[in-house]
Amino acid sequence: MEKKSNAPAAGAGGEDGIIASRREKARAVRDAGRNPFANEVEAQDRALVIELRTRFETALSEPAEALRYDPAAVEKIASGERVTVLGRLTARRGFGKVSFLNLRDATGDIQLFAKKDVLGDGFAVFDELDVGDHVQARGVVMVTKTGELSIQVDVLELVTKAFRPLPEKWHGMTDTDLRYRQRYVDLVANPGAAAVLRARSAIVQGLRDFLDARRFVEVETPTLHSLIGGAAAKPFTTHHNALDLDLFMRIAPELYLKRLVVGGVERVYEIGRCYRNEGLSTRHNPEFTMLEFYQAYATYEDLMNMTEGMLRHVDVFLERRMQELGLAVAYREWKASRSFTFDEPFRRIPMAEAISRALEVAEIPTSAAGRFAEVAVATDSPPGGTEEGRALVGDWAKRSKRARQVDWTNFRKGLGVCDSEGERTFVAYEYLAEPFLSVDYRSDSGEKSIPVFIIDYPAEVSPLARRKDSDPSLTDRFELFVEGQELCNAFSELNDPDDQAERFRDQVAKKSRGAEETMDYDEDYIRALEHGMPPAAGFGLGVDRLVMQLCVQTSIREVIAFPLLRPEAPR
Repeated sequence: MEKKSNAPAAGAGGEDGIIASRREKARAVRDAGRNPFANEVEAQDRALVIELRTRFETALSEPAEALRYDPAAVEKIASGERVTVLGRLTARRGFGKVSFLNLRDATGDIQLFAKKDVLGDGFAVFDELDVGDHVQARGVVMVTKTGELSIQVDVLELVTKAFRPLPEKWHGMTDTDLRYRQRYVDLVANPGAAAVLRARSAIVQGLRDFLDARRFVEVETPTLHSLIGGAAAKPFTTHHNALDLDLFMRIAPELYLKRLVVGGVERVYEIGRCYRNEGLSTRHNPEFTMLEFYQAYATYEDLMNMTEGMLRHVDVFLERRMQELGLAVAYREWKASRSFTFDEPFRRIPMAEAISRALEVAEIPTSAAGRFAEVAVATDSPPGGTEEGRALVGDWAKRSKRARQVDWTNFRKGLGVCDSEGERTFVAYEYLAEPFLSVDYRSDSGEKSIPVFIIDYPAEVSPLARRKDSDPSLTDRFELFVEGQELCNAFSELNDPDDQAERFRDQVAKKSRGAEETMDYDEDYIRALEHGMPPAAGFGLGVDRLVMQLCVQTSIREVIAFPLLRPEAPR
């Protein structure tokens, strides 16, 4: 039988030529009676790279970070025992009858040291192998002349042939859009991306660990809703054919979780996907993961204490888990580069006080808070608003360097759609105080920012929160901001069915005036409250944002395995 050439077809070049060559190698493997996509591997006897690193860590030479090993100590520990590893080849270099391969599995990298006089006829496998292939190797752990922990292989077999090459010269993928589209390549080419994905899993485990230890019950509630509720956001719509029913993808699980509190599940939580039909940004993805929990006989003040404890617990859990995964270096780098700290008490600032402080820092008279309605620019206002409003804002804007950093144009437009003093207070906070939280609230050393609870929100912007007994115009609500980014929203729950019904009606009235991000009137939820919900506090946390912060990622797309993208342009 004529032997087929491994060379690509004449005229083939670039990636197409590489693919053709690799396909030809796969055909040669089949012709030799073996499967280039094998299923029979020695998985039961497999050693993970992290297990080998842990087994031989006492043989590390100082400094341990250099990953150089003492040959005699390794030989003593190995005792001639053969180990089996499985993984992907990420590098290959050869010197005649000796080859060095880098093998990567889910837990790390290790070098394979292959000698022709050890492999014998098996050395011919190198004619079949390319970077990117999955292999099975068996041999004895040893140390090379450069001090690198390696496996001197006596068996090396192709498990899966990769037709497409990995990124050129293994420098990784740098095209951001391509990285997100081809995440399966990104995770191989960029170890940092894989570390973030593993950290995300650990963070979710840490959240569950914290709540489960406090007798919370994890549940799943519907993601298809017949009404818009649980948050102020624009939903995605869908249709159920069998019922001929228009439905909404949930924007939050809140109202269903509180129904469970009514039913006697006093501590309940859910970690699940939510969907909001909003724009894309570094902080927003249309589908995202939320943690929501509800606790009977608790207040929003209880939840502030609980939030501090939970975030510290998750960070410690993450550190321990990354150590177990062999990713301790990645965690240490993240911790060192964080611009915030969880190590000091979080600040608790009423919204009105945050606005006053922001005005003081900007050297704007605090009396300005009473004149926001004068500078509003409504849709029916003259361009730029009234002459008096322009003059007033012009004076404020030149008061200081901080004042010049305020987005006065959008601040005035935001005020223009407000119907109440409470709404104007919220807009003032959003533009005057929130953008500067990480600057204004610092650690004792001044080196890092301190997380800030903004508390006591106006009732007009908190349709599900309980009014304060001391001031019914405000609610027992907080939002937590870490490095200026909103992370959590929580409040003492409104359990008065009549008050809740009135607030639902207010939401419906806003919708009738054209507001898109409003809730519907949920009659069944009111009926549930009429059965009596105990005093309770509820909490929501953006899991994606928490991962961003703990892993120091600037874009939410970095922490979502497959973020939403525009369809790929036709070739």
